[in-house]
Amino acid sequence: MLRVVYFDAAGTLFHTREPAGLSYAKIARRFGVQADERLVIDSFRRAFAAAPGPAFGPGHQAPLLRQLEREWWHRLVRSTFAGLGDFPDFDAYFDALFAFFADPANWTCDRDAPVLLTALRESGLEVGLISNFDYRVYAILDALGLRRHFDSITISSEAGYAKPAPEIFRIALERHSVGADEALHVGDSEALDVAGAHAAGVAAVLVEPEAPRPDAPKPGVSRSFSEGRYVQVRSLGEVAAALGQLSFP
Repeated sequence: MLRVVYFDAAGTLFHTREPAGLSYAKIARRFGVQADERLVIDSFRRAFAAAPGPAFGPGHQAPLLRQLEREWWHRLVRSTFAGLGDFPDFDAYFDALFAFFADPANWTCDRDAPVLLTALRESGLEVGLISNFDYRVYAILDALGLRRHFDSITISSEAGYAKPAPEIFRIALERHSVGADEALHVGDSEALDVAGAHAAGVAAVLVEPEAPRPDAPKPGVSRSFSEGRYVQVRSLGEVAAALGQLSFP
């Protein structure tokens, strides 16, 4: 029986108001670097894929965790702009960029998220969040009116593991005292959300706007996992209907 549904945060429940690469490039111009948005996007994707997840673990006091999170993003942003331009004051640029994405005004709630989350809770299911975001996620969830829907929030920097590591899913499962076969994870990344859920034995729903049909598995996902344990939908609005396509022992 399904008992808890987990969600990814950025890219699933809420989105940047404009493409992140555009924001990176626009703010960079204010600090003396003229960088093509498309090149910034491509470079960011490469840097993000190559970087270890932002996972620092329990046992750290909050101030140290906040410092480690900022340092992680500082390295990632510097790697993103390698070869794209030299900042007269990179630290000033980074401070402005970090503050920009900390401001909930620069994010927008997915239109289907409030209705879906409310419906899941009203049906008796618990709801959790599993994210590779940092502490800024709390203020964003609060401002968008989403935090009240969650029974647990598990972020990689505090958990010590980042998706797709199965350990972060297991930590989230322990917080609800459920087994992997009683849980579902919803996210927008095959590499992080689906692969991580798969590794932990958790069923998954991939939100993919370009999905050709609601039940089409993405290439690269094993058939043994996709049969009754994985579906693809085009929006959060299709998640509730997708539950009927999944099997829970």
